[in-house]
Amino acid sequence: MNLQQLHIESIGQGPDLVLLHGWGVNSAVFSPLTTALAEYRVHFVDLPGFGYSQAVDGNIHNWLTAIMEQVPDKAIWTGWSLGGLVAMLAAAHYPERVSALCTIASSPCFMAREDWPGIPADVLGLFASQLTEDLDKTVERFLAIQAMGSQTAKADIKHLRELVLARPRAQANALAQGLDMLETVDLRSQITEIKQPWLRVWGKLDGLVPRRVIKAMPQLEHSQDLLMAKASHAPFISHTSEFIQGYQQWLTTQAKSVNAS
Repeated sequence: MNLQQLHIESIGQGPDLVLLHGWGVNSAVFSPLTTALAEYRVHFVDLPGFGYSQAVDGNIHNWLTAIMEQVPDKAIWTGWSLGGLVAMLAAAHYPERVSALCTIASSPCFMAREDWPGIPADVLGLFASQLTEDLDKTVERFLAIQAMGSQTAKADIKHLRELVLARPRAQANALAQGLDMLETVDLRSQITEIKQPWLRVWGKLDGLVPRRVIKAMPQLEHSQDLLMAKASHAPFISHTSEFIQGYQQWLTTQAKSVNAS
């Protein structure tokens, strides 16, 4: 096995759909969506160093290269949080291979800047310093922040934790890489290059990607926004049915376009 080979679980038949998870977790977090996506060939990707995947040295571009080597030539990409950042980069750099894009609770620039709402620098810095002390506790705290604001926060955290623990815990270097991406990657100048259909799903109560990001995002010709009023950072966990309804409707349209072409 290639030491940099990623673990990708491919299930079902139909149009190809690539799913990328967020920081600190693995692709098992998408388990609640499996039944609803039965009409697709779904590729559940464990990001480098997460779940069953080997780590990949380098930055977000190295991660993307490793993913592109193992996913279908043309697919609909969906990324949650950090996975959304990777998916945006894929759509901008490989337009011929990404037929449509869906991002869930994701921003082209996660860290707050003078002209951009986001996560305060000291919060990300604290997580980075805590990583060296206690990996598990740091991930646990991050899961808690992701559920913060949700009316079902305790249940959401419990569900996320159970799904995450179903696979090997993330490697320390991969966690550090991911945090660095959340802190430094800024794709704002590149997202205007995304010409594919783009569904952007937001949680109104999200504590990591504030809803002010929605207004700050460029309105592109093929983009549409789905704001889930009672959801936080993990809408497919806290409001699974509502999320699936909006996501499936959009997917059906994209699948028809792919078949037509």
